[in-house]
Amino acid sequence: MQPRFNFAKAAPDAYKAVAALEQYVQTCGLERRFIHLIKLRASQINGCAYCVDMHVKEARHDGLSEQWINLMCVWRESPVYDARERALLGWVDAVTNIAKTGAPDADYETLKAHFSEEEMTKITVAIGAINIWNRLAVGFRSQHPIDAVTKAA
Repeated sequence: MQPRFNFAKAAPDAYKAVAALEQYVQTCGLERRFIHLIKLRASQINGCAYCVDMHVKEARHDGLSEQWINLMCVWRESPVYDARERALLGWVDAVTNIAKTGAPDADYETLKAHFSEEEMTKITVAIGAINIWNRLAVGFRSQHPIDAVTKAA
C-alpha cells in the first residue's frame, strides 16, 4: 500500500478543523479509558491500521492492560469489559456502522442506562471525530510507522 498524499499539507485548514474537534474530545471530560475505547474500536471497525497502531500504543502508555486492548475486537465474547464499557462499545459499533444499524433503540437504551445525556452527546462527538480521522487515513492511505522488528523466542 502506498500513501496517496499528505492530507494535512494538502488542506491545512481542513486538518486544523479536524484537529480542533480532536482537541475538544481530549478535553471534554470523558474518562481516558472511554476515549481509548472509542478510538480503538471505531478504528478496528473501519480497518484503519494507522489509527489502530496509534491508539493501541496510546492505551498501553496510559496503563490499560494488554488483555483489555487485545480483546476489544471480540468484546461481545469477553467478560473483561464492565457494564459501562460494554454499553459504550455497543454504541461505538452502532454509530460507526450507522448506515447499516440505524443506531438501534436497544443500543441507545443500554447506553442511556449508564451515561447522562451530556455524556452521550460527548461520546457520540468522539465517535464522529475518530470516524473522520479513519476516513482521512484510510482514504488517503496514511502509513503507520513500522516498529523495530523483534525475533520470536
